[in-house]
This record gives sequence, C-alpha cells and structure tokens, in this order.
Amino acid sequence: MNSPLAPAPATAAVTTAAAPLERPAAGDFDAVLERGAWMRLTQFGAIDATGDDAANFLHSQLTNDIQHLDAANARLAGYCSPKGRLLASFLTWRTGETIRLLVSKDVQPAVQKRLSMFILRAKARLADASDAIAVVGLAGDVRGALSRVFDALPDGVHVKVDGAAGSLIRVPDAAGRLRYLWVGPKAEVEARLGTLSELAQVSPAVWDWLDIRAGEARITQPVVEQFVPQMINYDVLGGVNFRKGCYPGQEVVARSQYRGTIKRRTALARIGAEADAAAGAAAGALHAGAELFHSDDPGQPCGMVVNAAAAPAGVYDVLAEIKLAALESGSVHLGAADGPALAFEPLPYSLPVEA
Repeated sequence: MNSPLAPAPATAAVTTAAAPLERPAAGDFDAVLERGAWMRLTQFGAIDATGDDAANFLHSQLTNDIQHLDAANARLAGYCSPKGRLLASFLTWRTGETIRLLVSKDVQPAVQKRLSMFILRAKARLADASDAIAVVGLAGDVRGALSRVFDALPDGVHVKVDGAAGSLIRVPDAAGRLRYLWVGPKAEVEARLGTLSELAQVSPAVWDWLDIRAGEARITQPVVEQFVPQMINYDVLGGVNFRKGCYPGQEVVARSQYRGTIKRRTALARIGAEADAAAGAAAGALHAGAELFHSDDPGQPCGMVVNAAAAPAGVYDVLAEIKLAALESGSVHLGAADGPALAFEPLPYSLPVEA
C-alpha cells in the first residue's frame, strides 16, 4: 500500500515541476535589503495539538524533544517514515495549552492524517489551524514597527514572545538581515497590520529566498521521503535530538549519525547570472525534486534540489542535497550534465567534518 505521503505519480509531478518559480519585483528584494518589509506567508499551514497527552504524543513521533519545549522558545523538528526519510519539517512552539506545528501547506493535510492514525488511546487531538491563523514574515529593519505590536522582541534565534496579537518568533538571519515570524489569530493580526505602514508589503516568494539564504530547508511535496534529516542539515540546525526516545525512523537516523555514514549534505548554490542564458534555462527546469548531475558522471544523478527560489539580479538560489564527493572537483549541473551549472557558496553555518 502506498504511503499517504508518497511522492505523486510521475504525471502529476510533471505538472507541478513545470510550474515556473515566481519572480518577485526587484523592488521587493530592495525593500528587504535596504529598509524593511513584511509578507503574508500563504505557503504555510498549521497543525494544532491539544490535550493532556499532546506533548508526549508528538515527542514520540517527531525528531526533536517536544516534552521539554517551553513557552519561551520554538524549535525545528522533522517527521520521518520508518525508513528515516522525512515526510515533513516543522517549526513548533507552545501557544497557551496548544502545541503548534508550522508546516508547508502542500503536505499539511497528509501529515495531519498520518499523525492522527497513531494517536490511538492518547488524550490528544490534532486540528488544522491554517484558516484560523495568519502567518506573517518580517525581514530587514523591522524592529521599530514590531515594537508597536509587541511589548518585547525576541533577543535570540528561535526565541518567542507572546502578546494579544499572537506569537513573535525570531528566525535565523538571512542575507545579513533580521527575520521574524508573526503568527496569531487571523482577526487579531489583520487588525494590527496597519501598524506596519512604514514597511513595504512584498511577495511571499521573497521569504522562500530568505529561507534558502539562511540554509534552512523545507520539506514540500516533491521531496517527501527523499532525505534523512542529516541530508538537509537538520542535525546541525538543532532539528534532531539524539538523546530522546524512539520515534519513527529513529534507528536509521541514529545509525547515520554515529557510524559516519553521512555522505550527503545540503549545500547553498546559485544558478544563472544576470543576462546569462543559463538563468533562462534554469527558470524552466528548476524546482524542488529536480535532479542534479556531475560533469564526471553524467549517467546518474549526484543530488537533488530541495528548495529553489528566485533571487535578486535575475538569478536563482538553491538548496541542493548532494554527495559530498561531488563538491570536490568538476562541476554540478541542473537536469543533465550539460544543463545550467550550479555555483556553490558558503552556508551561513558550518557543517561537521566527516571522518
């Protein structure tokens, strides 16, 4: 029987893959980089877990420690298949008596359905909160505007503060700019958006680009069940707790960590240059799940695009899961060995050196 989160059949995937990446206006990028901006993040959905056993249940299902998640912090977590492959990635936090899971909207229904199958006798309930909340991303010089909404601002990455308008979470900087997530009841958030009048409203696709520049991968439908958490650097980003108890796929994840078998990682890359034909070629072929090929071994893929987004100056930025050996020499190309070349750049964090 196929998993409810299995990748879509090839015919359906082709339709998804063919959809071009949205390219925001140049002014949208400028607003973030030169001033400050906000955006409605419609690409996210949310699952709310409630009940006496909600924390214990999620602790038994996810890669991170949910039992000891306190009210002042958020943390990354993954949900794996029994084979240790990621079905979803979350940012999770407590809001009152609720544990909220922020997840890519395209996988949210299937993830919630699958998690619900394992509740059994636990006193826990999962609800789709996507329509009840608003998710707003803010980036750049935004602290002044936010200080009119929240009494205090988070002072560290994944630190959270709560107020009448919901939760404010600082997330990793990107492109040298501060970033925050504001998530709260839709009516409360909408009523206060006017206080952000000094900031530009920009396309949500800018947030996708910023996530890539932060080196933080997101599991979307085209890459469901493709990666163990270490392949998208979740061990480095704090998305896996190796001291907690069992969860689906835990043995595979732990074995990869402790037996030195992590031979694939996610790297940051750029495709195309301004007025370069490669940018045009990439625009049609670039999408999550697209295969990558090495110049020295054109017959088989060496990696896969995890996330991709339009970047300033007409280029595209990519988080690419790839064999570490493929980065040592030669070149890596999108779609085929003669496709657009990837130019790799340093991540904003360091990866462990494998033995």
